[in-house]
Amino acid sequence: MFLEVSQLGVHYAGGSHAAVDGVSFSLQAGEIGVLIGPSGCGKTTLLRAVAGLERAHAGTIRLAEQLVSSPQVHVPAEARQIGMVFQDYALFPHLDVARNVAFGLTHLNAVQRGQRVNEVLELVGMGHAHKRFPHELSGGQQQRVALARALAPGPRLLLLDEPFSNLDVDLRERLAHEVRAILKAAGATALFVTHDQLEAFAIGDRIGVMQAGHLHQWEDAYALYHRPATRFVADFIGHGVFVPATLMHAEGGVVARTALGDLSGHDECPLPASYPGGQCDVLLRADDIVHDDHAPVQARIVRKAFRGSEFLYTLRLGSGETVLAHVPSHHDHAVGEWIGIRAEMDHVVTFEREA
Repeated sequence: MFLEVSQLGVHYAGGSHAAVDGVSFSLQAGEIGVLIGPSGCGKTTLLRAVAGLERAHAGTIRLAEQLVSSPQVHVPAEARQIGMVFQDYALFPHLDVARNVAFGLTHLNAVQRGQRVNEVLELVGMGHAHKRFPHELSGGQQQRVALARALAPGPRLLLLDEPFSNLDVDLRERLAHEVRAILKAAGATALFVTHDQLEAFAIGDRIGVMQAGHLHQWEDAYALYHRPATRFVADFIGHGVFVPATLMHAEGGVVARTALGDLSGHDECPLPASYPGGQCDVLLRADDIVHDDHAPVQARIVRKAFRGSEFLYTLRLGSGETVLAHVPSHHDHAVGEWIGIRAEMDHVVTFEREA
């Protein structure tokens, strides 16, 4: 593994409370990892610990098999060969683009420095902008220059802290896709912090969901969405609700009996003995619920949100449970209207019943 974080603990300055508590994950060379979670969950502190800007109070960080952090060892930030991109870009306003990018290349002679500046500016699609100043660039262009400057010295690892948070929503996801392509073309290993799920899905090979200093799950986007390891991940990622269910043996296997009917998928349900009395909660994603006028189950529309190609309907069953459904936008039903729905699932994800 290129980056290996093991049981890392980081305390807030001057206190015993852990901002990062027992976190373990790894990245292979050339992979892009993303840390996501609510504000104050510890993701930026974790990034700063990897950078060498925070000390480890427990556990270890290894970079290319070199121990760089432990309670006894602290390799300073400037010796870790790590590049950083910040949310405010941190470009020097009095230097043009070429001199901004060349800033960290003092170990090269003038010819080598010019060649490297040309290479990375071409890589990020800013090869035309050598003589322009930061104030003459759009936010997205400034972000590309900041990325070029971070890549120029050839860091072992690139860290990006909410790099798109100052940009328009429409631009953020597009730039995330572009930055992923740039990092892959550069063969860079990167760790990225964001609070935006669409950014995380667009850029990450591996995504870690954090809460209160703990890392709940470290997987690809598909697994986080469809096979969340904890109730928090299930609730935090995507649109979904939990409905009460009873696991039962039935013809053909185990089913989860709910107000929507008996649910099963291609994967086997957990056995009824997994929960006391088989009582549990089932996660239903908005894309698990299909609008079907001929379905026996009816639900009342209590809220609708137009998303262009689809509506996100919030629906209440006659039994009182609430579910969500993505419905193509040409099915434009009124709030208060009753429509037919059915569940169509590949796998049934269950959690302990909440009181």
